[in-house]
Amino acid sequence: MAHPAAPGACERTVIENCAIATVDADDTEYADGHLVIAGNRIESLGAGRAPEGLENVVRRIDATGRLATPGLVNTHHHFYQWITRGLATDHNLFDWLVALYPTWSRIDEQMAHAAAQGSLAMMARGGVTTAMDHHYVYPKGAGDLSGTIIRAAADMGVRFTLARGSMDRSEKDGGLPPDFAVETLEGALAATEETVGKHHDASFDAMTQVAVAPCSPFSISTELLRQGAELARRLGVRLHTHGSETVEEEQWCKELFGMGPTDYFESTGWLGEDVWMAHCVHMNDADIAAFARTKTGVAHCPSSNARLAAGIARVPDMLAAGVPVGLGVDGTASNESGELHTELRNALLINRLGAHREAALNARQALRLGTHGGAQVLGRAEQIGSLEAGKLADLVLWKIDGIGHSTIADPVTALVFGAAAPVTASFVNGRQIVEDSRLTTVDEDAIARSTRDEARRLARIAAES
Repeated sequence: MAHPAAPGACERTVIENCAIATVDADDTEYADGHLVIAGNRIESLGAGRAPEGLENVVRRIDATGRLATPGLVNTHHHFYQWITRGLATDHNLFDWLVALYPTWSRIDEQMAHAAAQGSLAMMARGGVTTAMDHHYVYPKGAGDLSGTIIRAAADMGVRFTLARGSMDRSEKDGGLPPDFAVETLEGALAATEETVGKHHDASFDAMTQVAVAPCSPFSISTELLRQGAELARRLGVRLHTHGSETVEEEQWCKELFGMGPTDYFESTGWLGEDVWMAHCVHMNDADIAAFARTKTGVAHCPSSNARLAAGIARVPDMLAAGVPVGLGVDGTASNESGELHTELRNALLINRLGAHREAALNARQALRLGTHGGAQVLGRAEQIGSLEAGKLADLVLWKIDGIGHSTIADPVTALVFGAAAPVTASFVNGRQIVEDSRLTTVDEDAIARSTRDEARRLARIAAES
């Protein structure tokens, strides 16, 4: 695989004495190895110590007791939900949405910024180097919500995809959102195109990309789906939405459209290698075959699916069929922890409750879902998702010699089966953003205060409304 070369005069960081799980095509691993970062690229890696005589080495890291992996890639989230955690805790999806839409529809730019900071901080300090946000609530007069979310990611130093969402089917049209929470068809398409034009970067080392992302079948019109797909392909960006999350959604699609979700999506141009969908819990054999044939990706969100009692996605069957699958936190109103590294363990354990039992997933498959699988789903597997020379320097060092992991001999098993491992260092684009489980680019304590204040302000506004 050929990658653009890093500039020859780049400053270098040398990492030595760590176990390495590359998650490359051969699952290459080193029990004691090294990595060399040059600028924003991985220059070299391998067994033993780094080569002698490297020039411009500005830092050497002794990573004894650490496991190096690709940075985690989150493929589905709703950042704004950080300020509505802990509500409607005993609801299924439809009841949960009905309970929370009126509150969500009161968000403004200041709230969205704080919530984005909170969501990003929690993921980044837990090993996420590439995040995404499916933001679809754009109340009138709320300000520049897309721009403030993108700024929060840039300030934190996280690689980011904004899935610019939209809703145009409100209660009066038979949908779930309140009437004041939706956009018009024309307004949603125009705003989405403007966001892509202003923020999307198609370069190899892009830090910000934008996808076209109408929300879900029960909150958008068929025309928004169809024209959204046409818009995305005209602009050369990816497509994202929710699909097949619950039994109720499947029944709703059959009643309204006379077909199940997958057939409905295919009829509107929403299957293809440039598409990924969140959840995909209720998929039959024909649905999985259609996703495999078209290389449509899936964002698997095990904790959220359990929280909302949606069911267990057939991830082992998807992988066996060749469907690209990554992991997602989902919004923190349905996964209050907000962490992706815990989803490695949850994906493995929850899928073992399904038909394949102990053969469903193993530790290395779970790690691949959270790294290379996520990169595939976001269309960035050429640049990130594995540790290979020439790829972007997005990587994490996990501490596995502490009390939570030291008696587990295999490093990858320790990471996936064990307690949430501390992150001793996380690099994005060659820049360190986490050191000893603390963010280096922002003030975590200030974010905790601002998110608490904004959550309380939103609750007051919603109560008064």
